[in-house]
Amino acid sequence: MNTETPMLSAEPLTNSNLDFEPDGDDALSLSPIMLQLWQVVVRWRLLIAGIVLASLAMGLVVTFLTAPRYTARSEIEISREQKNVTNVEGLDSQQEGRDLEFYATQYALLKARSLADRVAQRLKLAETDAFFEASGVKPEVELPAAANAPGAQGAITERHKQAIDLLLRDIDIEPIRTSRLVDIEYTSRSPEISATIANTWVKEFIGSTMDRQFSSTADARSFLEQRLAALRERLEQSERSAVAFASSKDIVTLDSVRDAEGRTFNQRTLASADLEALNGELAKARAERFAAQSRAGSGSTENTSEVLSNPAIVELRAKRAELAGEYAKLLVQFEPGYPKAQALKEQIDALDSALAHESRRVAGSRQLSYAEALAREQSLEAQVGLLKGQLDRQRQNSIQYNIFQRDADTNRQLYDALLQRYKEIGVAGAVGASNIAVVDKAEVPTIPSAPSLVLNVALALLVGIALAAITVFLLEQIDEGVRSPDDVRLSLRMPLLGNVPLSDQDPLVELTDPKSAISEAYFSLRSVLDLSTSHGLPYCLAVTSSRAGEGKSTSAVALADVIGRTGKTVLLIDADLRSPSLHRYAGIANDRGFGNALAGEDDLESLVVKTDRRGLSVMPTGPLPPSPAELLSGDRLEAVLTAALKKFDHVIIDAPPVLGLADALLIARMTEGVVFVVEAENTPKRVIRTSAQRLVGGGSHVFGVVVTKIDLARHSYGYGYGYGYGYGYGYTYGAKRDDELQEA
Repeated sequence: MNTETPMLSAEPLTNSNLDFEPDGDDALSLSPIMLQLWQVVVRWRLLIAGIVLASLAMGLVVTFLTAPRYTARSEIEISREQKNVTNVEGLDSQQEGRDLEFYATQYALLKARSLADRVAQRLKLAETDAFFEASGVKPEVELPAAANAPGAQGAITERHKQAIDLLLRDIDIEPIRTSRLVDIEYTSRSPEISATIANTWVKEFIGSTMDRQFSSTADARSFLEQRLAALRERLEQSERSAVAFASSKDIVTLDSVRDAEGRTFNQRTLASADLEALNGELAKARAERFAAQSRAGSGSTENTSEVLSNPAIVELRAKRAELAGEYAKLLVQFEPGYPKAQALKEQIDALDSALAHESRRVAGSRQLSYAEALAREQSLEAQVGLLKGQLDRQRQNSIQYNIFQRDADTNRQLYDALLQRYKEIGVAGAVGASNIAVVDKAEVPTIPSAPSLVLNVALALLVGIALAAITVFLLEQIDEGVRSPDDVRLSLRMPLLGNVPLSDQDPLVELTDPKSAISEAYFSLRSVLDLSTSHGLPYCLAVTSSRAGEGKSTSAVALADVIGRTGKTVLLIDADLRSPSLHRYAGIANDRGFGNALAGEDDLESLVVKTDRRGLSVMPTGPLPPSPAELLSGDRLEAVLTAALKKFDHVIIDAPPVLGLADALLIARMTEGVVFVVEAENTPKRVIRTSAQRLVGGGSHVFGVVVTKIDLARHSYGYGYGYGYGYGYGYTYGAKRDDELQEA
């Protein structure tokens, strides 16, 4: 039991306190940068191995799945001096090839798109599906089944462009240094196609070179080209003038013929055809008018065809005949004045009147038909007259139109004659000089040139290492947690009090074994704290962390248990008045405790529960107050701690987390110092710095940092040397230092 009243506060932590420099024994054989890199590799070794192995597997898969490619090689010699095949002298100087740019120009011409176009046309690659298969691509456009199908020519054009691109992609021009020799290599999946294209490439290059040489000496061809261009323009202009004149004068030619000399004659025009048609219609109209006039001129309307065929008149006559018969029968028996006879007589008279009216109507229709026929005849005569005038004007305009037409025919004859002559000159032109000789023709390769297993595996290994380095770098940038002892000393600039490994079971259960790693770790922490003050182990200290779940309460219980095992009496106070947990660890009720003491209850013995652990007593929180910060900010906290230190050798307070709450700051300033708990690789460094700055700014003393939940499998070099001597972890400097601290 402590007989004197200890100091409950110490000097605030300054920058000098936070600077922790290792002594000479801490120096390692490796430089700090190499050590950090090695720790990173060890920490992410499984990920690095997985990425590298995946890259190697991908390289092997790509190598075995890639179709073999064959390279055919042909070799030519390009001489500066031209070899005269004929006596025709070229226009270029014999010394022109001595320019330094000569060979560079030849190499560029060997990869020209025009040369690839010649090769594609010569081999008809656009129509060869085997070429696209050998190039490892599918044609962008499928050829129609019929060559004359709609769109067939467009499809061939698109495939021809694609074939040119593939040729330029797979051709390789390799000049042999300090010589006139050039290797032409072509690579594809088909050895036969590779050899064929390599040889054809050489032939077409020689042909294109000779064509250029021939064109430089063919003055006649140049003259004809110029004349053809001028005649083509004149022909287009004359034809355009003829068409424009015909359009302006409404001359529409329906039939035209061209004689053997190329002259054009117009047989019919639209005006003449219209006049011919209207004249026929006029003749028909006149005939119809004559017939209508004849019918209208006849005087009788009784027995005409119109009357006899009129349905109304026929019906009326039939009705009158019927009534006349009945009337005759009545007159046999009765007088004409008999009423029924009179009625029949009246009906007969009415029918006679209707028949007369209908006959007059028929006669009127004859006149109407005649008038209509006459009007139609007159209208057609007027239209024929107009067309005659238009045709007369067109005949006059045709004189000028024929002049334009003859000019166009003359230009066309001249153009055709010159074009035919130009073709003849091109076919019958003299062979020029050649300065290119074939040294080796391409043979069909028997061994594939690609893929190379060794090269692909090497590239896959390099890619895997690069990807692994990038991935680890990004993960290291994202992961800001404490990963090595140097992070605490260098990044956080705080002393490292101890390291606590990650336990597979309950840490408090493992704590019962004195030989366990957990026990060794916390006993090492107790030894370091014994040297932290001038009077030895602090009488009153608080254990806190940045946030919940970092092992703060477990560390408080473990530290109290370890101190109690040394023969000291320890009071463990659960000061987390918002989320208590020590009563569950100790297996006691939480009906009375620290909250009651802060509220004014002086009987501390009734609030403390003695555990079965040696020298360890626990004060739970008790009932949770509505405002813990107000309760902790009073003078009662100092009185409670002073009274507790009179009865116990040491008081350890399980304080709440620092961030977001003022409770830990109020508690820490009433103690000798704070043990700051940090979870490895989980809590960001910026959070730790912020929490430490809050503690220091509140007047608290920070003894240092305890790193918890360290995975030894991932940190065998960085952390795994601080404990475990004699228990399977190997004797290291950290274990040696703990033993020295225990002896001290």
